[in-house]
Amino acid sequence: MTDKQVDKTPAATPAEQSIADADDESGSPAESLRGLISYLIENLVDDPSAVEINAEQHGAVVQLTVHVPEEELGKVIGRGGRIAKAMRSALMIAATRHHVRVSLDIEGKAEIPV
Repeated sequence: MTDKQVDKTPAATPAEQSIADADDESGSPAESLRGLISYLIENLVDDPSAVEINAEQHGAVVQLTVHVPEEELGKVIGRGGRIAKAMRSALMIAATRHHVRVSLDIEGKAEIPV
């Protein structure tokens, strides 16, 4: 590029960067998929620190389990399960690039009284 040429390619959005990170072949598929779902869910809930995400890989299958507070469950699942379905679709696309299958379980967790 010369001094007079300007790079007009737009910078990657955080979502695009998260998907690119999930596609990175250097890490394990379970951790890459965990990072993708973590990014998606933490942007939906009010208190991201209350969310727990567990990722386990058994051969060519990655099992993701997400625990969110009961009061945040509706935000993560969405009306009629639309948000959960969209997250599963994004995970399946990313998992295909790693040659694994993925399943996502979303569970509510009760607050522990103090």
